[in-house]
Amino acid sequence: MDTKTFQLHDIVEMKKQHPCGTNRWQIIRMGMDIRIKCQGCGHSVLIPRKEFVKKMKRVLESADQEN
Repeated sequence: MDTKTFQLHDIVEMKKQHPCGTNRWQIIRMGMDIRIKCQGCGHSVLIPRKEFVKKMKRVLESADQEN
């Protein structure tokens, strides 16, 4: 099984699109729960890590690439 790797401040794509029409989310908090912020409207959502891993499609931009 393929493991998904992500870190703080990565831009990720989720399987389902946000109602505002954007599918780009930034990870702004990591722990047992993960807080992601919509890059379109700025809405933030807190979801359990297990659910996040299941719903995340891929990492679009890694925080490492910016430095």
